[in-house]
Amino acid sequence: MVTYEQVLDFFRQKLPQVRTFSFKIVPLEIDDALQEYAEFDDLVEAIDKYSEQFNIDVSKLNIDNYYPWKTSWFFRKWFKKEPVKQNKKPLTVRMFAESAKAGQWLYEYKKS
Repeated sequence: MVTYEQVLDFFRQKLPQVRTFSFKIVPLEIDDALQEYAEFDDLVEAIDKYSEQFNIDVSKLNIDNYYPWKTSWFFRKWFKKEPVKQNKKPLTVRMFAESAKAGQWLYEYKKS
């Protein structure tokens, strides 16, 4: 049986580490939005490897529901109090873990 920790460890190994300005590693957590943690190309590659590792058909994952993701510019927090309004859903490790436990992608389907 696949665990949340196994899937989280998988993504922590496959995605580049994020660091602060003081070079501290920012660990990926299960409910972090992967769009904020990793570049699109890195995430697509990790998803392909996830599909192979956990034998999950990710062809039903509609990436258009998650991208483009709006990222805030560095100084925004000093000028605006409200967060960036997203019009896309966050893609999280928890979604991948729940899908791995179920043996299939559990979330939205591509329209045919």
